[in-house]
Amino acid sequence: MKIGIVGLPNVGKSTLFNSITKAGAECANYPFCTIEPNVGVVAVPDERLDKLAEMYNPQKVTRAIVEFVDIAGLVKGASKGEGLGNKFLSHIRETDAICEVVRCFEDSNITHIDGEINPIRDIETINLELIFADIETVDKRLEKAKKMLKADKKYQEEINLLEKIKAQLEKGMSARSLEYNEDEKEILKEIYLLTAKPIIYVANISEEQIGNWEKDENVLKVKEYAEKENSQVVPLCVKIEEEISTLEDEDKKEMLEAIGLDESGLDKLIKKSYDLLGLMSFLTAGEPEVRAWTIKKGTKAPQAAGKIHSDIERGFIKAEVVSYDDLIREGSMNEAREKGLVRSEGKEYIMKDGDIVLFKFNV
Repeated sequence: MKIGIVGLPNVGKSTLFNSITKAGAECANYPFCTIEPNVGVVAVPDERLDKLAEMYNPQKVTRAIVEFVDIAGLVKGASKGEGLGNKFLSHIRETDAICEVVRCFEDSNITHIDGEINPIRDIETINLELIFADIETVDKRLEKAKKMLKADKKYQEEINLLEKIKAQLEKGMSARSLEYNEDEKEILKEIYLLTAKPIIYVANISEEQIGNWEKDENVLKVKEYAEKENSQVVPLCVKIEEEISTLEDEDKKEMLEAIGLDESGLDKLIKKSYDLLGLMSFLTAGEPEVRAWTIKKGTKAPQAAGKIHSDIERGFIKAEVVSYDDLIREGSMNEAREKGLVRSEGKEYIMKDGDIVLFKFNV
């Protein structure tokens, strides 16, 4: 899963990406270790794996990951091909979600491209380019659907949806700000609208704002904007995050305590990004490896097994499942089994976040 980082010049986008890269997981653990330099691979913070590692003392621990893509080249007029506009828009199309960095700090040494701090104007500069591109996409799709309607009345539903979305876009609002029924969601998947992608706004604050950002006028404006379009906001000081990302765990903990935080803003961003994409983790645990496996919420047991190996999905018999909380409370799999906490689940079982699973299969 890829999340594209966007933002105007001098808002902290590159610094955030540098922080992500420095905090990145070891690529050697993953099949795409020859990953492009503009992609940062980061582990999803998950304390459960640390506890399981203490219990099993495995040879290795493998965490779930999120990929962040550094997307550059936005200027006003990008939707018309200005600057690196077409490249910018094509790179966004390839991502699953957007992380937009918005400047909420004052600093006379760092010039804002528009001369003054105004986070809503900055958001709208980017979002309007995406909206213009989407209007063009919707118009082309509408024209095609209306032609097809003569031969097949099923296209009426698509036309109704496209007209609803176009009306919203023409108001300057994103496609994600609308509510959709299940049928509309299926059609929407095939249209690939930029403004339908889920988005997190990173409100980049100064070090002085860390303790009182909840009262900061600029951050509150970003939160209000995000709520209108069903999005999320993570306030963080990108400058501090870059410093924290270079530290060892113990030093990192001391620095966070010194500035009054229980976890880094980057960790919060990664967790929220994972959740934003509708993802969760099931776990496998043993002496060879303790591992978190990424699946979509609502995934059934056989498809989750397929994440480990296609043969396990093909020959799925059952899944032996214990919840993480039950296992930790009882102290071992044997104790959990004796108390009847290890369940045998079949093909229709919907996986839950934190399920610890052993799949039984035959091929």
